Amino acid sequence: MLLFLLKKMLSTSKKKRIIEGVKTHEKDTGSPEVQISVLTKRIEELTRHLKKNQKDHHSRRGLLGMVSERQAQMNYLQKKSVKRFNALMKKLNLKKRAS
Repeated sequence: MLLFLLKKMLSTSKKKRIIEGVKTHEKDTGSPEVQISVLTKRIEELTRHLKKNQKDHHSRRGLLGMVSERQAQMNYLQKKSVKRFNALMKKLNLKKRAS
């Protein structure tokens, strides 16, 4: 079971590539842009998993939690800086959900 979970997580190299694309400064790992980007990639991977394993309700619940967390981060970034928010949404090819 543990081996299965490790395979489904983002690898360190994938995570570094994601961070390199959106970081705001050299040691940036916690800005909203980085957090939203990493969550987006994890959501995409988990969505692919759930298309193959439709009865995996535990993972589906985790997916809903990640989507909720990403939405909260997006709301925060939009309130803080609309310019940064719009640039990130364009870069990640995301649409803002109606609140």
